[in-house]
Amino acid sequence: MSDALLSTLAEALAELVTEVETSADEILARDTAVKWLENTAQTLRTLGPADRRALDGLLREAALRHPPGPRREELLSVSEGFGLTEDPHTAICEAALESARRFAATVRTADPATPVPTCPGWTLADLTRHVGTVHRWAEHLVRTGATTRVLARDVPLDAPADPAAYPGWLAAGAERFAATAREADPDAPVWSPGADPHVRHYPRHVLFETVVHLADAELAVAGAAGPLDPGTAADAIDHFLGNAPYIPRIAEPLAHLGRDGAVLRLSARDTGAVWTVALGGGGFTWSRGSGGAEPTAGVAADTGELLLLLHRRYGADDPRFTHTGDRDLLDDWLAATAL
Repeated sequence: MSDALLSTLAEALAELVTEVETSADEILARDTAVKWLENTAQTLRTLGPADRRALDGLLREAALRHPPGPRREELLSVSEGFGLTEDPHTAICEAALESARRFAATVRTADPATPVPTCPGWTLADLTRHVGTVHRWAEHLVRTGATTRVLARDVPLDAPADPAAYPGWLAAGAERFAATAREADPDAPVWSPGADPHVRHYPRHVLFETVVHLADAELAVAGAAGPLDPGTAADAIDHFLGNAPYIPRIAEPLAHLGRDGAVLRLSARDTGAVWTVALGGGGFTWSRGSGGAEPTAGVAADTGELLLLLHRRYGADDPRFTHTGDRDLLDDWLAATAL
């Protein structure tokens, strides 16, 4: 792609975003504008740090081609509005740490023997040890720059003998992971179990693993999961769909599903985000948005609820979900992607 084309596309994006942001309510409803911009921001969040910096530069260059005045200032604010001037790697490291702190606080005064209904056979002690292990395993991989698979059982865990001490042990491991990941180059190569063999995979992986297991802990302790940040939940859905083909326990059942040509659509009521999953070719493809073939089946809920449905923390029959089309397709998908 030529520099001229990139520059033109960046300018077109800046102009379009500015028109959306400044349109009067009678021309473009505010709720619609917010949903459009949020969906665009979610897409841009998938860019790596180098691409984010490059796009920020192109948007600034486009703005500075305008004469000084309000229009130039509006165009200059586009990058900041999309978070392109922030350091996404540091931000997600901090989010992973904060979710671990919330997990530790949730389980700290609870009986470690409390059953976890969404993880059959597990207690809170088992769940806490698992989450703490994920942090230490990820920290080891990032710190050593491992180029081949490392099993969690081969990583020094230093877990306490008393399960009552697990919350503090988890919190300490989370602090250590966040510190190691913050200092690492997000673009540095490292083995990963998914689609992105770079350091940047791990803060996202740890964050989303902790967020889902935090819901497990809240359901076990309080009987209800707390609200999930829609942006984090949407990124977690992207992460799940992007990495599922690399997980044999998901890829193999999907290869034998026998639903080639079927299309499943996930719709977020709170943000307007949409994910379209097309089955075929021994697997599936997915995209953000509702373009392409008409869905065979659809399910709608808030973004966090969709995430917990994909991880089977909520059953598809739960009244929070609205279904359209061939319900068997959703059930087949959930059965095939169960971990």
